[in-house]
Amino acid sequence: MPGHSISTRPARGEARPTSLTLADDVAAYLQDAARTPGGHTPEVCLPRTEADVSQAVRAARALLPVGAQSSLTGGATPFGETVLSLARMDATLRIDSDRVRVEAGVALVSLEEALAPRRLFYPPVPTFRGAFIGGTVATNASGAATFKYGSTRRWVQALTIVLANGDVLDVERGECQAHPDGHFDVILASGEKRRVPVPTYRMPQVPKRSAGYHAEAGMDLVDLFVGSEGTLGVITEAELAVIPAPARLLAIVTLATEKAALTLVGALREAAQEAWSSHDPRALDVAAIESMDARCLEMLRSDGKDREHRIRLDPSAGTAILVQIELPAGATAADVMDQAALFEAGTLETPIAAFLGLVREAGALDSVELSLPGDTRRAQQLLALREAVPMAVNHRVAEAQRARPGVRKTAADMIVPFESLGGMMDFYREGFTRRGLDHALWGHVSDGNIHANVIPRTEEDVRCGEEAFLEFAAEVSRLGGCPLSEHGVGRSACKQELLRRLYGDRGIEEMRQVKAALDPEGKLAPGVVFPRDPSTTGRFR
Repeated sequence: MPGHSISTRPARGEARPTSLTLADDVAAYLQDAARTPGGHTPEVCLPRTEADVSQAVRAARALLPVGAQSSLTGGATPFGETVLSLARMDATLRIDSDRVRVEAGVALVSLEEALAPRRLFYPPVPTFRGAFIGGTVATNASGAATFKYGSTRRWVQALTIVLANGDVLDVERGECQAHPDGHFDVILASGEKRRVPVPTYRMPQVPKRSAGYHAEAGMDLVDLFVGSEGTLGVITEAELAVIPAPARLLAIVTLATEKAALTLVGALREAAQEAWSSHDPRALDVAAIESMDARCLEMLRSDGKDREHRIRLDPSAGTAILVQIELPAGATAADVMDQAALFEAGTLETPIAAFLGLVREAGALDSVELSLPGDTRRAQQLLALREAVPMAVNHRVAEAQRARPGVRKTAADMIVPFESLGGMMDFYREGFTRRGLDHALWGHVSDGNIHANVIPRTEEDVRCGEEAFLEFAAEVSRLGGCPLSEHGVGRSACKQELLRRLYGDRGIEEMRQVKAALDPEGKLAPGVVFPRDPSTTGRFR
């Protein structure tokens, strides 16, 4: 039976730390993907072992754990803290039949490459394959296939964490659950007992969220650290569940209007949910659907990405969707072609024929482009086109930032129930248009999770965009969604205000109590998730 108490241990091994202090050497660690300006640090530690991490944590007055620095919230940009880069903690990658044990610095692409020969699959992979496992766990990362497989939390089976005092905590799912009174007891190696309270706020009931510390009655201790953004401990290893890899087919479809695209997505969602409940191999199993609006497509054409990846993008298209279809393991390109031929003959009782039938109903059959099972190169081209969208926005932000240093990435990451998404898309556009903001909407449409991005030219655009996000968040919450879906909270003042509005001042105070129990000196990732100074809470405006 699980208990509510757990003991730490001293770090194993001998510490042999490596660090960087010269300005030229630390320069690469001063900015993350959010392009937050002003980053600075006196030192970058590059541990290889948990003993190195333990020593660095004990020695530092303030420490910022970072991974691939792909954060879109400023959470991996240092402001005076010692940077603890987990990049060199990538030696461990042990695969079992249904689990894999990895160090925090292992990149998702490396994990995928290691699993492929065994025909295994780690489903909750975000779009950016260069992200590190530690970072994805720390932010409860989600991606396209959350629609079918859920977020990272669901797949984490065990963690090794270095706490703020340098002790190491090994926790396996099911081993330690919250006391009915709502707390955990962590017994340090010194014998000191730390009582860790469970917050009482109610989290939004949506498929994905990265919105502060997880909280629910009887929760597992593993879940407290998943999504805690490095503020409660440094994740050094994770044990993850994996499953047999299905065969996959990708399809990109362009449609005349956003409304037509959402109608098609709704039909594909219904078909997939029926397939999961029936377990019928002839049913259409859709794992993910991504969307790109007209502004996204315009940027892709302007940047030449359609030509680079050999994908036709009709200039009149209002939306494109990228559909990931799963087929039984071992399905081949020939199988897909046979099913397509059955569709031509009028038969819809195969996955591919069912898909093509729904696309035909949407009036978009002529626009379909496929990557067949086994055609890795074509699949990479389709995926690269989707990934080129945020890169196009980031490129334009960087250009504006050169002329106006106060410009920064200005993006929301919100989720609503799918049935409310059409109205929410209209709400996004009206709010941006009213403020005269250039914008693009894309994301994981099958979840109702859209990345609403301003393409700012001035500091005023940034200010107006953040004002719009506060307005959007109120509507998202009213619809039963979550204004912080995938990317976490980080150091973004806007996102910290969204978190405060989601849970209230009391909720933020309850999070502070959790942090105080595990990190009483406040040394880990100060200013991440909530402001460093409690007196500034709620003063975004």
